[in-house]
Amino acid sequence: MTEWSQLTHAYGTAEDVPGLLEVAGPDPESPAWDELWSRLCHQGTVYPASYAALPVLVGKARQLTATDRTMPLLLAASIVASTDRPCGIPDPKDAYAAETSELIELAEEALRHPSLADSPERYVELLEALLAFEGVEVWGEELHGLSGEEFEVPCPACEAENFVVFGEYGYFSTTDSLYMNEATGHRKELQPAAISSLEGLAKRLHVRALTDGQHKVADALTYIFGSAYCAECDALFRVDQAIVARWSN
Repeated sequence: MTEWSQLTHAYGTAEDVPGLLEVAGPDPESPAWDELWSRLCHQGTVYPASYAALPVLVGKARQLTATDRTMPLLLAASIVASTDRPCGIPDPKDAYAAETSELIELAEEALRHPSLADSPERYVELLEALLAFEGVEVWGEELHGLSGEEFEVPCPACEAENFVVFGEYGYFSTTDSLYMNEATGHRKELQPAAISSLEGLAKRLHVRALTDGQHKVADALTYIFGSAYCAECDALFRVDQAIVARWSN
């Protein structure tokens, strides 16, 4: 039995965690999930109680259907992916290897469910969770930018902040943060990667998205793993490399 009163979370003793886990159901709008997220993964920081909650989150995800287990999977993924953890706490992917393996299987089941056909945002969230469980750095935490149709990255040449935009507002880079309200302004057209040039993780994600019927996601990936011109100095840079560089810093 877990001695929750002996563990801590963001606000102190974790004795309130079991009750919150018990009432947190499939509804992503349930206040219990907000409370759990705030306590166990507060602004990306995790605590001893966060890891103790992993087996419970696995059990909850297992009990829920593939369409209803999104919240326990996403919270577990954020805990596993966090690098802001207490000193001396081992990597959860090692300490909780069995739980991580099961989380991968549960995420795979959810990703294959037909209900995601019309939910590209949830598909991306779950795909990011899968990468987090697999230990894929950067993209296990940053892939959700695909749903936001924007990444903000510094130009590697002049360090100007560029908004790399792909989707509803067009496909361009700009230094104008109000690009969604402005029809004019200095914009540089993005250079998507040729599908034949994709390799490694980029190829894996693109092939998977197509296989899963997520064509919008597959298209967006060609821009994320493509190139952009800096809207300030015109330097050409790889978008994915700029994302990785920002994350590393």
